[in-house]
Amino acid sequence: MKKEKPKIIVILGPTASGKTELAIKLAKKFKGEIISADSRQVFKGMDIGTAKPKDTNNIPHHLLDLIKPNQQFNVALFKRRALRAIKEIKKRKKIPFLVGGSGLYIQAVVENINFSKIPAQKELREKLEKKTEKELFDMYKKLDPKGAKLIEKGNKRRLIRAIEVSKATGKPYWEQRKKGEALFDVLEIGIKIPKQELRKRIKERTEKMIEQGLEKEVKKIIKKYGWIPPLHTIGYQEWKEYFSNDITKERVKEMIILHTGQFAKRQMTWFKRDKKILWVRDYTKAEKLIRAFLKKERAN
Repeated sequence: MKKEKPKIIVILGPTASGKTELAIKLAKKFKGEIISADSRQVFKGMDIGTAKPKDTNNIPHHLLDLIKPNQQFNVALFKRRALRAIKEIKKRKKIPFLVGGSGLYIQAVVENINFSKIPAQKELREKLEKKTEKELFDMYKKLDPKGAKLIEKGNKRRLIRAIEVSKATGKPYWEQRKKGEALFDVLEIGIKIPKQELRKRIKERTEKMIEQGLEKEVKKIIKKYGWIPPLHTIGYQEWKEYFSNDITKERVKEMIILHTGQFAKRQMTWFKRDKKILWVRDYTKAEKLIRAFLKKERAN
């Protein structure tokens, strides 16, 4: 008799699609706990710009505020912490909900991907940090043409890591990501939202972030750490020219909205490759899918 694998539920979707609110509601319904699959919400002090959840409805959240912004973090570390959190949640007889928009982070857990253990190359990183995303992407494309088709072109940290591993090993980075045996029985639910509505949500959320004090948050981090790598990301990087008096605050808002929309498009391109994702438009459909999934018995 084949042993049944532990069940986990994934709630994913593009930024500003409402996945956090949906996940909290579903976790409340099914006695779950949430593990954040967001590559930026792990950083302390990066709250407004990462849309870190405030009203959690007393649902425990894991992998938020793990480290300081000037500390190193990557997908391999995320996977390790996520697996530990899942184990702890299961011990409490609760359902783990893996929630977020970082496709590679979700894939690492769902498909049990093992990553290269090559340590950070300090001198190389310092040189690469001075390059633009386009320069880094062009460099990586020469080292790993296949991987270049899959990587996020605008993710500077991921590009640097991919180049670093490729150069250190002499092998394409993407080929070094090995899938192990699946650890979990997974239900992947994606939020499907019309493009026009998503654009509206992105605009409204950006305006709200600025009202809540995003400018002050960015200034505080810069004062403490300088323009560190985690700030080369949407919601933070756009303020650099403003602080140099090169653009207006209105232009900052426009750029954040534009870049967020472009990021959401890239996220959907990534998610569409996964045919196991079941797309929903509302809570009712998601609830039905989860109810059926939790009742389902694996064939012997």
